[in-house]
Amino acid sequence: MPFLEFKNVEYSYVGGDDELIQALKSVSFSVERGEFVALVGCNGSGKSTLARLCNGLITPDSGEVLVDGVSTTSKSATFDIRKKIGIVFQNPDNQMVTTIVEDDVAFGPENLGLPRDEIRARVDWALSSVGMSEHAGSGPFRLSGGQKQRVAIAGVLAIKPELMILDEATGMLDPNGRREVLEIVKKLNRDENMAVIMITHFMEEAAAADRIIVLDKGSIAADGGKELFTTPEVFEQAGLDLPLYVRLAQRLNNIGLDVGCPLTADEFADAVAKAVKGGEGKK
Repeated sequence: MPFLEFKNVEYSYVGGDDELIQALKSVSFSVERGEFVALVGCNGSGKSTLARLCNGLITPDSGEVLVDGVSTTSKSATFDIRKKIGIVFQNPDNQMVTTIVEDDVAFGPENLGLPRDEIRARVDWALSSVGMSEHAGSGPFRLSGGQKQRVAIAGVLAIKPELMILDEATGMLDPNGRREVLEIVKKLNRDENMAVIMITHFMEEAAAADRIIVLDKGSIAADGGKELFTTPEVFEQAGLDLPLYVRLAQRLNNIGLDVGCPLTADEFADAVAKAVKGGEGKK
């Protein structure tokens, strides 16, 4: 049984001019435990709406969202569902509730009613997991944007969710901050077997996932592994750019230097070196 399942989900909201806007149209997909999924799409594609549907912050107009087999419309299951799925939003300042970092991270476990010793252990573990232990006694609003987002992630980690959703969580960070957060997320997915849905419009981040879902105008345009990057029209039709190294590789492939479809700087360098060496051997 999938951990998270959307079944023909539709959702609409009222826009600024009292116009009814359909954010999601018959969306169906599932996420397994331990899976790392990137959800990509342009602004207005329905990404944030989908994130809020996952743990019952909003509920579908039609269709069904199931978490561990339980519908998010079940009021008796709301508390349990929100323990299992944590969301990190774009602006970490909106998630800060105290004036001390470790108190902020402890907020979730305290609301779960956990014993004091367990809360202490979870706070220490969560801060250590995101490399922020030395800032435990600091004021969160004195931290950099990347550090604040680490604290926000630690706050979600402290409730020990089975699925973490990052809703454009790196959108306000500089490239170094984005890389830091991505490395933390990859480590948690790998070492803790935590399922991840990374909602992003940075395609280099999407390339780090095991699976990519492309959302276009409220519908799923594509759902697959990294092989999706070999079909650029899927992303172009959704108004998305390909990752930098995929674009560079396309240009080299077009002039006869076969480098395939590398996704990272290291893969690109290796592919170019092998292609050049192979070409020299044919002369």
